[in-house]
Amino acid sequence: MARPSKPRRVCRLPSCTCFYAGNPGHSADCRGLQLSIEEYEVIRLLDYQGLTQQEAAAQMNTGRTTIQVLYTQARRKLARFLVEGFPLTITGGCYQLCSGQNCLENCQNRKKGEYIMKIAVTYENGQVFQHFGHTSQFKVYEVENGAVISSEIVDTNGQGHGALAGFLFGGGVDVLICGGIGGGARNALAEAGIELYPGATGEADAQVESFLKGQLVYDPDTVCSHHSHEDGHDCGNHGCGSEKCH
Repeated sequence: MARPSKPRRVCRLPSCTCFYAGNPGHSADCRGLQLSIEEYEVIRLLDYQGLTQQEAAAQMNTGRTTIQVLYTQARRKLARFLVEGFPLTITGGCYQLCSGQNCLENCQNRKKGEYIMKIAVTYENGQVFQHFGHTSQFKVYEVENGAVISSEIVDTNGQGHGALAGFLFGGGVDVLICGGIGGGARNALAEAGIELYPGATGEADAQVESFLKGQLVYDPDTVCSHHSHEDGHDCGNHGCGSEKCH
């Protein structure tokens, strides 16, 4: 059972709370994406003030993993606002003002699963599968307050490469941990707003636990550049995810 969320400390409420794209097809109706007050505060502290995640965690009286979750969610919503033009409103959440004004009533507005992060791992026989484009399964973990609350193994139904990014996006995945991955798939994941951690090896469960502790061993520069994925070559036979991938 997920632990109840404690209110995060917020020191500045937004002065502007309603944003919409100035396109002819969009009205000034701000119904659409909702950025919580805590997500706004994380963006303000990290991107506007330039604090580190550790400093932001201390100021908001929460853990660094929670900061990471809120930041990932906030960036994804902002990306959809910028790319797709969905209206965006800053409202709701579970927070307490620095002034001491108690805002616990905002916790009642929290939707079930609002702060749950989804992590997907390319999966085969309990291990991190080493070729993203040919993975037949993902293991998807739901994380709340820095702890795994559920997991399931999902089949990709034969989809590969760029199509898998859409598959993960449709499943609400925020983070992907994998072995080797090609440039085209990396671009598709970036467009979908999915954080990528390539070059990981070992047991899938252990890698997720390491990620949540901030100790995941991975190589952000890992790509499979020694052949063309689009030609259908099987990267798994070439040591993908090892030193041959740069």
